[in-house]
Amino acid sequence: MNIDSIQRGIVIDHIKSGNSMRIYRYLHLDDLDCSVAIIKNVKSSKMERKDIIKIDDKIDINLDILGFIDPDITVNIIENGEIVEKKNLSLPEKVEGILTCRNPRCITAAEPSLRQIFMLHDEGDRKVYRCFYCDSERK
Repeated sequence: MNIDSIQRGIVIDHIKSGNSMRIYRYLHLDDLDCSVAIIKNVKSSKMERKDIIKIDDKIDINLDILGFIDPDITVNIIENGEIVEKKNLSLPEKVEGILTCRNPRCITAAEPSLRQIFMLHDEGDRKVYRCFYCDSERK
C-alpha cells in the first residue's frame, strides 16, 4: 500500500484502532474539499495496532473532540513535508455539543436549542463527565 506524504496539512496519529471513522464523523471531514486518507490497523510498536488520518490541507481541528475520543492521540502539523508542530492531547475539562444528557428532567430536554455542556469530573482513577445543568453522569 502506498499513501503519499503530505506537504502541508495535518496527520492525526496514535488513534486507537477502530476509532478513525468516529473521528472522521465528529470532525465532519467529509465536508472538506481536500484529500483525506484513513489508514486503519497499522502495526505499531507502541500500541500494537493503530489508525492514522492524513488531511492534505491545514484546517482548524477541534482538539477537545479528539481528546475526548482518545486522549493518547497525537496531532502533527505538516509544512513543506516536515513536522513543524506536535500536539499531545489530554481529556478536556469541558465538552460542548458532543454528548447529550440522558436525564429526561434536565433543562436540555425541555430546551433543545440549549447547548449540551459536560464537565470532566475526576473520581480518583475514574474519569467521568457530568452535565453542566443537572449533574447527570455520562461516560
